[in-house]
Amino acid sequence: MTVLAKSKPEPGLWMETRPIPEIGPDDVLIRIHKTGICGTDIHIWNWDDWAQKTVPVPLVTGHEFAGIIVDKGRNVEGLEIGQRCSGEGHLIGKTSRQSRSGRFHLDPETRGIGVNEPGAFAQYLRLPAFNVVPLPDAIDDEIGAILDPLGNAVHTALSFDLIGEDVLITGAGPIGIMAAAVARHVGARHVVITDINQARLDLAARVADVVPVNVATTELKSVYAGLHMTQGFDVGMEMSGSQAALDQMVEHMVMGGRIAMLGIPPGKSPVDWSRIVFKAITIKGVYGREIFETWYKMIAMLENGLDIRRVITHRFKVAEFEQGFAAMRSGLSGKVVLDWT
Repeated sequence: MTVLAKSKPEPGLWMETRPIPEIGPDDVLIRIHKTGICGTDIHIWNWDDWAQKTVPVPLVTGHEFAGIIVDKGRNVEGLEIGQRCSGEGHLIGKTSRQSRSGRFHLDPETRGIGVNEPGAFAQYLRLPAFNVVPLPDAIDDEIGAILDPLGNAVHTALSFDLIGEDVLITGAGPIGIMAAAVARHVGARHVVITDINQARLDLAARVADVVPVNVATTELKSVYAGLHMTQGFDVGMEMSGSQAALDQMVEHMVMGGRIAMLGIPPGKSPVDWSRIVFKAITIKGVYGREIFETWYKMIAMLENGLDIRRVITHRFKVAEFEQGFAAMRSGLSGKVVLDWT
């Protein structure tokens, strides 16, 4: 089969031929139709410090996918050959307290396909049947291929009650934009999204009913009057990984505000804890998706009218993968989808 692999400890990925994976009794074999390129894949392509410490070489990468089940192990029940699916890319253990109590997304033994284990940038993927998420007819392969990052957005957005609330999202990358769409879908009063990348802000305005603010040129407080806001934002979602953005978010939260934090500031960032304590702000760290509650909720929302398709800005055949990665690395794209059919 054809794969995209991290074959050498240096920047780039390489198209190669590998054997089709053999499945075990509890696995399925998925024929991949579409894959999304993730920010994590860009770290692996760039071979930055995190990738060098995390990713074994050689490794088939990729973890956002949709396809069809073409084989299944003898113990697999409830799934059928020919069934369309996506899947949870976090492979969990079975022995930890978190896993045994059903909080699978908190299992400390978690390993990721395409990061620690062979991934979905391949014509065929072996996946535990436990991780398979069947796709309803209403969700096509293109949307199925970006359910993983949508799940991150949904997990973050649903961390706190949003009905009637004023929401600030820092970081207008694809996940931030999808989180904005989710927030509006579930009943937030106003959603403001900030960035310093005008192209990403323009995309956010096309995808969701939000107020985009370029904080490089506009004071964030200047939007308050037009939105009939007085104190600040009730709920924040930090998606940028920028300490400056988090500091600005804290400044603009109401007393008792709540922040869900998906972005990861680099290194050991300085934090003025007095501002957080004296404003009685709650901060929740968000990692991945709740397995499988997030999947159920996002599929239900997509079936009920949540529209995120316009966050996909580029589509390439897998043979054009270098163009796809160039688009992602440019900082001017939304989601990039590769076609393996």
